[in-house]
Amino acid sequence: MQQRDRDVLEHMIRYCDRIAGYLNKLENNKSRFMEEQMCQDACCMCIAQIGELSGHLSDEYKATHTDLPWREIKDTRNFYVHNYGGIDLEYVWNTMMIDLPVLKQKCQSSLDQE
Repeated sequence: MQQRDRDVLEHMIRYCDRIAGYLNKLENNKSRFMEEQMCQDACCMCIAQIGELSGHLSDEYKATHTDLPWREIKDTRNFYVHNYGGIDLEYVWNTMMIDLPVLKQKCQSSLDQE
């Protein structure tokens, strides 16, 4: 694995951890998340950063790790950044609860295998 890929994966994991920390402060309560605009903004920014970082992974890495939808991850970033006020918080919640734990686990597994 290239050092750049290692660095990107580590950053992606840190953003997943930041989101987990924000949600932990809300006791992982969806209703509280839906009321806390500052937490919404922070989580959306972290998700956007993860999408941005995914675009910095080498083509070789993405080609050998096809178990994650790299294009969708990048597209999520673009949607968040360019959808000016139209972000669906239900979608954000599902991304954080379902997709990010899987992403984090697969990124960590990749790092552990090297």
